[in-house]
Amino acid sequence: MLEVSLQHRFDNFALDAAFEAPSGVTVLFGPSGSGKTTVLRAVAGLLQTDQMTVRLAGEALDGQPAHARGIGYVFQDARLFQHLSVAQNLSYARRGDGRGMNRIVELLDLGPLLNRAPHALSGGEAQRVAIGRALLSAPRLLCMDEPLASLDSALKARILPYLERLRDEVEVPILYVSHDVHEVARLATTLVVLQHGSVRHSGPLEMIMADPCAVRDLGVRAAGAVLRLQVGARADGLTELANDGVRLVLPDVAAAQGAWIRLRVAAQDIILATERPRGLSALNVLEGVVTTLVPGRGPGIAVGVRVGQTDLVARITAASAERMGLAPGMAVWAIVKATAFDPAGVGT
Repeated sequence: MLEVSLQHRFDNFALDAAFEAPSGVTVLFGPSGSGKTTVLRAVAGLLQTDQMTVRLAGEALDGQPAHARGIGYVFQDARLFQHLSVAQNLSYARRGDGRGMNRIVELLDLGPLLNRAPHALSGGEAQRVAIGRALLSAPRLLCMDEPLASLDSALKARILPYLERLRDEVEVPILYVSHDVHEVARLATTLVVLQHGSVRHSGPLEMIMADPCAVRDLGVRAAGAVLRLQVGARADGLTELANDGVRLVLPDVAAAQGAWIRLRVAAQDIILATERPRGLSALNVLEGVVTTLVPGRGPGIAVGVRVGQTDLVARITAASAERMGLAPGMAVWAIVKATAFDPAGVGT
């Protein structure tokens, strides 16, 4: 368990943030200027704040200098030693025998890169080396400050599976800064939403993302439930996914039948109907019940819908909600086009 409580005042910004995070990947999410990197740097000991309490597995870290905290740090840029090869960069940070080195090289697929110089690496390759170097320092906690921010979408898609393996196979808790909802949906186990220096929401990813009350702080384009679904039958280039009363059909998903995946269903991609629709091209029509209605700051309203044992969130206009007479307990049908799903939001 990581426990964090920070207070600090800058000239034009006040930080007052507290949260707890179990093992796994805790993502600090929010717009630029919300305090994400400030929290990360304070936890790592790179920034001294007015008041700070940081405990990891019950041990207080806030009284220790940065080098004594046992924290690995991955920056937005790789910051590799340019005069050393990849292998030498990794060896520089290594603690213990070579077994850890071999495991990290295999985990991050660094073998083909070992003899290359940093200037000969792509952005994604350099970040994988930087992550490997941080892990080889035997950290108790890994801090990652938007490590994919400088990469284009194609490179992000190639490196995200490595980060998923890192989450699932390495027993090191990760504190991860991002403002990219695809990274959040694929990597997070715990989500901490920051706005203007304060924590607005904190808890398990699935709970926060499906909460209509969180839509205004997540941002209307980022809002959307993250579901855990099992891959089923395939036919005609489509894949069936199901769990907890939800059955979806998507264009072919690159995962084996029986595998479990994560899938984000964006709030803005859901259409609601008060009667079972007919004659639609949309393949996904889910019968559910309205649980909550939360007005937004503008003309929109967030509608919580429970389908089986699964919570979804839809964003429609307040005018539509009034015209439809939506209210908690009311039966509705949630409609989602199969082609609305972004492959970048499908993870393990």
